[in-house]
Amino acid sequence: MALALDEQKNNDNIYDVKGFRFLVDKNLMETVAPIELDMTEGGFVIRSSLQMAAGGCSSSCSTC
Repeated sequence: MALALDEQKNNDNIYDVKGFRFLVDKNLMETVAPIELDMTEGGFVIRSSLQMAAGGCSSSCSTC
């Protein structure tokens, strides 16, 4: 799972958190909920119920 700039679509849930607006596809949210997002000095860290395969990207990876 990754963060990316995107335009709002009809199938998006919209979350406003501390001045940031997040769009999450409703179908994706059903698969990965709950999602936890933290902002650190190095960027954003995403945690969810989604299980990554062995060798998968860590939560702070910029190329996920």
